[in-house]
Amino acid sequence: VQLQASGGGLVQPGGSLRLSCAASGRTFRNYGVGWFRLSPGKEREFVAALSRSGGYTSYADSVKGRFTISTDAGKSTVYLQMNSLKPEDTAVYSCAASDRIIWSSRSTATQYLYWGQGTQVTVSS
Repeated sequence: VQLQASGGGLVQPGGSLRLSCAASGRTFRNYGVGWFRLSPGKEREFVAALSRSGGYTSYADSVKGRFTISTDAGKSTVYLQMNSLKPEDTAVYSCAASDRIIWSSRSTATQYLYWGQGTQVTVSS
């Protein structure tokens, strides 16, 4: 499964961006999807996850209330809506998926089998 993340860019503090993650040639039906981010000097950080059923979401405390993970009706694309962005949100954001994700381990990167390339998000004035 090949994943493609897009939508990154440069935005001022307080601004918004919407990231998209698409799977080549298939949908995310029955796949759990997660977003992770990596910034210089830091370890990869869990951001948000959507369960295989699509009925559950989960967020890191640092983004809760500001970011929203969602999918379209056909589950062909998973989105990460990012509002009230802060400079500390600057990172390369990657999406990941697995049809074997255990929800209790949703924030663990090794639980995800497939990864897309990252998209850069820079929050700066």
